[in-house]
Amino acid sequence: MTPIGLMMLERNVDYCEFCDKTFPQGDAELEINGKFRATNDYIEMVSYTGQIVPSFKNAQDVLSRLCNINVSVSNVQKITEYIGEKVFKIQKNAAEKAYNEPEKAAPPMPEKEKEDCVLYMSWDGSAVNTIIEESGTTWKEMKLGIIFTDKDIKTRKKYKYIKKKEYVAYFGKVEEFKKFIFEAAARAGYGRIKKIVIIGDGAQWIWNMCEELFPDAVCILDLFHLKENVFEYAKALFPNNEKKYTQWAKTVSHYVETDQVKKALKKIKENPLPETANDNTVKLAGYINNNINRINYLEYKNKGFYVGSGMIESGNKVVVQKRMKQAGQRWGMNGGQSVVTLRAKYESNKWDEVRDIIHDRHIEEVA
Repeated sequence: MTPIGLMMLERNVDYCEFCDKTFPQGDAELEINGKFRATNDYIEMVSYTGQIVPSFKNAQDVLSRLCNINVSVSNVQKITEYIGEKVFKIQKNAAEKAYNEPEKAAPPMPEKEKEDCVLYMSWDGSAVNTIIEESGTTWKEMKLGIIFTDKDIKTRKKYKYIKKKEYVAYFGKVEEFKKFIFEAAARAGYGRIKKIVIIGDGAQWIWNMCEELFPDAVCILDLFHLKENVFEYAKALFPNNEKKYTQWAKTVSHYVETDQVKKALKKIKENPLPETANDNTVKLAGYINNNINRINYLEYKNKGFYVGSGMIESGNKVVVQKRMKQAGQRWGMNGGQSVVTLRAKYESNKWDEVRDIIHDRHIEEVA
């Protein structure tokens, strides 16, 4: 198979009587992938389409209608997951090495020699439906991180956007995800950049990662999540009075944003939750106290730091939800990881790295 359809080739085949395998001559020169009997260009076309459209069936339709290539849905899936797994294994090896040898991945540098800019990081989790049921549910958390610097932030018509960023996706536990984050951060400049800022939604696993991997970072509780919790608390206080709960929430939010946390806590203490409140309503005083060192928003804004994690919320939508959370989709752990790995590369504008791996131009560093 080639990007222009099926091509018939006649060539000699070498046979090894010891391993009982055949080796067609010229495969390397023709860049043919023996596993699928297809050229590498074809493999790239199928895997690219398989990760970018909502389903493998959609990918089959696109390849048929636009490229006149007839390929089964199962082969689209096999090829896409095969390439995704290949890319993931290379990433995993790099992550293991960086995490186990941090002094090599991010060697110490005198402060005066570091680049005077800000390295931003944020990570979050998003539930994805799987074929595996544990504890009565098939939903498992897909973790996603984003890394960029303030040099990568551009302004267009008064709106700011991130021109260059890298997404890191992992379908599994924090213990492994943190290795991928550290490796990507080291490549992005951790250890060579003066200021490190990490923005999180308040989940304890996020702050634990910060403390272990980036003890020198400024950790910021996402202002949007804080305000969201303030408003939920206010609604529980005054469930039938929108004007009253809106005013109350705006006042508390203003206190927190302007370095008047004591006033905010006093107001919350004076207004405890009623017994009829939903059990899921955040215990606001405890929430603020637990993040007391991460809500110095006036100081952060004076330093020009971002205080919102909208970039990772957006990342979850474009990297994960757009492809992994379509109606009726359920994923195996390996297949889901393979596809989200390709999604992260594509949305990071790093598809060239995937192409190099497909065409065997990637040179993996040997430890």
